[in-house]
Amino acid sequence: MNINSPIGIFDSGLGGLSVARRILERLPQESIAYVADQAHVPYGERSPDEICGFALGISDFLIGRGAKLVIMACNMSSATAIVPAADLFPGIPVIGMIEAAARAAHRTAPLGAIGVLATKGTVSTGAYTRSLARVLPDTEVFEQPCPRFVPIVEQGMSDSPEADAAAREYVTPLLESGCRTIILGCTHYPFLIGAIREIAGPDIAIIDPAEETAIEAANILLDAGLLNPPHAEPVHAYFTTGAPGQLAELGSRFLGTPISSVSQISWGLELRAIEWQDKTVGRTISSAL
Repeated sequence: MNINSPIGIFDSGLGGLSVARRILERLPQESIAYVADQAHVPYGERSPDEICGFALGISDFLIGRGAKLVIMACNMSSATAIVPAADLFPGIPVIGMIEAAARAAHRTAPLGAIGVLATKGTVSTGAYTRSLARVLPDTEVFEQPCPRFVPIVEQGMSDSPEADAAAREYVTPLLESGCRTIILGCTHYPFLIGAIREIAGPDIAIIDPAEETAIEAANILLDAGLLNPPHAEPVHAYFTTGAPGQLAELGSRFLGTPISSVSQISWGLELRAIEWQDKTVGRTISSAL
């Protein structure tokens, strides 16, 4: 691992490109290696154990390619796999989205209750409520599952009547509960910010954890002496377990810059099976399919 090594980023699909975009804006000299596990999108409908297995396998793949830092640009992965990743990959920093969101929400705490828009899977873990309770113990938290959001984004329908209707369905209960801050608890959701803002109105604080995560990544690399110099020429690599053409076409729009080449990878081949033994409950999680 050296300063020229890439920053590894992954998600179940296109959503993590919202994080990649913030990284490239803040650290334009850095190379990134991005994995979209489109074969399993959406993660939110799967069990925590299954998602943990996917996340560890993809992290292992990125570290095997020399990643100097890995970002789990997926809230479900962040909720289930950060601790196992620290156990399995002690020499590489692996960071997620949830703690970053909690820190950002802390700055808006006087505004009142906090709402979290997230997948069913992330809501089922209670990870946001626990993280927010650590920094804002007296603040009410309402987590709202949003099963329609990810498919809408993945289908390129962020600016559509379907997106507007889904935003109204999911945001309205949070407003009725008195939420003055809303966290976008899935990396796909920033692509729906227009529809969400239209329903929430101008007085509601909306937090996108991607920016906070990009700041954290920059600080970690700076402290470790692993930031590329400003004149460095970055080399980006994109991988998918699904259709390369879809990632290249829609991903270019979401990333804000062309994705010229995408490599297809497969579970059981490039993504090798790994296991993690949870010492607290004696449970084994495998990424093998």
